[in-house]
Amino acid sequence: MTVSPATDIVVESPPSRDRLAELGVLDWPIWTKEASTFPWTYDESETCYFLAGDVVVTPDGGRPVTMGPGDLVRFPAGMSCTWEIRTAVKKHYMFGDE
Repeated sequence: MTVSPATDIVVESPPSRDRLAELGVLDWPIWTKEASTFPWTYDESETCYFLAGDVVVTPDGGRPVTMGPGDLVRFPAGMSCTWEIRTAVKKHYMFGDE
């Protein structure tokens, strides 16, 4: 597990099958998006599991964090950032606490 201290983005790569099952990841909704760049602010925390894509998320005032297929990622509530989707994304996601 990698924790980026400047941003509090947590990346588990790869998470165990037991971890994914414990969270119920396969029952979460799926979000897809084409290559693009956009600002985002998290009103609540988000946990997501990337099925496809190449993404760099840069928190305001923080360091860029790269993520992609097989990564389980947690974004903290209140974080403002810029998403740079370099190749189309497909991910399971869940807002709020686990």
